[in-house]
Amino acid sequence: MKPALAAYSRLLDVLTRLALWAGGFGLVAMTAAIAWQVWGRFVVGDTPSWTEPVSLFLMLWFILLVAAVGVRERFHLGLDLIRDTVPEPVRVAMDLFSYVTVGLFGGAMAWYGLELVLGTWSATVPVLGIPEGMNYLALVVSGTLIVLFSIERSLILLVERTSATGAESHAQAHAPGAAMPTAD
Repeated sequence: MKPALAAYSRLLDVLTRLALWAGGFGLVAMTAAIAWQVWGRFVVGDTPSWTEPVSLFLMLWFILLVAAVGVRERFHLGLDLIRDTVPEPVRVAMDLFSYVTVGLFGGAMAWYGLELVLGTWSATVPVLGIPEGMNYLALVVSGTLIVLFSIERSLILLVERTSATGAESHAQAHAPGAAMPTAD
């Protein structure tokens, strides 16, 4: 792998770990908020008003962050039946088309999410006292990550395609659950 691409991949490794940690924290915090709501409703007899908006806020963030990581780790849905039956050049073209399409989708998420953030920032979530735009900021962050991860996948595909190792390294590097290639 080229040094610049390896450096880019290392940067994305850090972003991936941050997104996964934030997603994990969000899941635990949401579970705690819902548990507190159940406790308040059925044991104390007084449902806290903050638990539902907090839970929805956290769920939106952790789902979108982890979905972005899924693009990088190839955990997203795909139909490989046709892809696996075509010749290698067609397979590479199909993979590249897929990465570009997913990247464009991430770009649209980020762009239109930013419009939502800007349009709702002045409104406040009543119970939480935070700007409404914070909810939509998750679209911007995850959409940007999807774009960055799609660019990385496309570049790795193109670099491996032109490398001496050819299709075998591509197949190994892009197999579901495969570790990201490291610098030589």
